[in-house]
Amino acid sequence: MGKKPKIAVIGAGASGCFAALQIYESLAGKASIQIFERSKEPLVKLRVSGGGRCNVTHQLFEPELLSLRYPRGQKELRWAFERFQPKDTIAWFAKRGVALKAEPDGRMFPITDKSETIINCFLDELKSNQIPIHFEQGLVGIYQLENQIESFRLLWEGGREEFFDIVVMATGSNRKVWTILEKLGHSIIDPVPSLFTLTLENTDLMELTGLVVPNAEIRILPKGKTQNGPILITHWGLSGPCALRLSAWEARTLFEANYKVDLSLNWVGGESAPSVEDFYFKKKETNPSDKVSQDPNWKLPSRFFDWILKESNLQANKRYSDLSKSEIRILSLNLTQKKLQMVAKGVFKEEFVTAGGVNRKEIQFQTMESKLCKRLFFVGEVIDVDGITGGFNFQNAWTTSVIAAQGIRKTLVI
Repeated sequence: MGKKPKIAVIGAGASGCFAALQIYESLAGKASIQIFERSKEPLVKLRVSGGGRCNVTHQLFEPELLSLRYPRGQKELRWAFERFQPKDTIAWFAKRGVALKAEPDGRMFPITDKSETIINCFLDELKSNQIPIHFEQGLVGIYQLENQIESFRLLWEGGREEFFDIVVMATGSNRKVWTILEKLGHSIIDPVPSLFTLTLENTDLMELTGLVVPNAEIRILPKGKTQNGPILITHWGLSGPCALRLSAWEARTLFEANYKVDLSLNWVGGESAPSVEDFYFKKKETNPSDKVSQDPNWKLPSRFFDWILKESNLQANKRYSDLSKSEIRILSLNLTQKKLQMVAKGVFKEEFVTAGGVNRKEIQFQTMESKLCKRLFFVGEVIDVDGITGGFNFQNAWTTSVIAAQGIRKTLVI
C-alpha cells in the first residue's frame, strides 16, 4: 500500500475526539489522523456537562422514542440510532473500563460522577492510538482541490497550510467555520440559542427559589406546544427539565419574540380546570372541615401551595366548607392555567446549545458526508441538529461520529 491517507478532524470537543477514535478503529490504524483545536484545551463542553459530572447519554434504547427528543434532526437520527444508540455508547465505555450509571430520570453519568473520567478515557485512547491534538490552530480556509492526490488544502491563522485527503468538521457552533463552509457551497441555518432558563417579570414566585414542582406543564400562549416535567423555581424565573424542553422546542419562536412572551403554567400534571374544580366540590362534600392548605391530591411543596392560595386570595386556614364557587374557580385556574410573563432568557449552567448549523438537507446521513463537497464529513452540533437536555446532544455526537467513520472507510476503500 502507498502512503497513509491523511485525515484532519477540526475541533477537539466531544464529537471531534470521538470521531477521531472511531475513524482509527474503522480503518484499523491505516490512516494518519490529526485533530486541530482553536483553543488551548480539549473537551471543554464535556468538562462542564451535567454540573461537572458529564451527562454522557440517556437510558432510552428505542430508536424511535430516542429520536423524538430532538427538536431538529429527529427524522435523520431515527435511522442513525439503528446503527449506534445509547446501548452502544454504554458498551464502548465499558470496554475501556468506564462504567456508566442511570439516574431515575434516565440521564447517564460515569459512576465516579466526574467528567474527568470521560475526558481521561478519551485522552488515553487518543494517546494510545497516536492521534495528536494540535492546539491554538485557528482555521481560516478550506479549499477543495481537483485532480490531485490530496482533496483539500487547509489554511491556518498565520498563513500555514497543510493538505489532507479527508476533512471532518466537528466544530460545534462556530460562526467563523460556518462562513468557511458557506464558501464551499453549504447553506447555514441561522443559529439561535436552544437550551436556556426562562427569566420572568418580577413576581413573588421567585421568593420560592429552590423549590421543585414535580409534575408541571408549560406552553407559550396562545397556541404553543405543551412541554411537561419537573420545574425548578429560581431567583430569576424557571429552570428544570420542563422549562428547558420549552426552550429547545420553541427556540425559534422565542428568539423571534425577543424572549418576551406570555406563558401558561399547569402545576398539577396536566389536570384540566374542570377536573380540579370537581375535586374541590367533592372535598366540600366529603371533608368539609379540612383546611384547603393541606393539598392532599397533588403533593405540591407546602410553600408553593401557600403561594397558589395567596394568588387566589384565599387564607391558608380556610376550610373546604367555606369555599365559594367563584373561589374554587379561581383556585382551579391558578393551578392549571397560571399566566406568567417571560421577559428574557437566562443560561443553563455553563452549557450552550444552539438550534442551527449546516443544513441537514446538504448532508448524506448514511455516511455524514457532504452532498456538495466530496470527502468532507460532519459530526455533532456543527449540523442543524440539537436535542433536549438529558444527554441527548452527546448521543448525537457519538452516533454521527460512528457513522462518519464508517462512511470514511467506504470512501477510502481500505
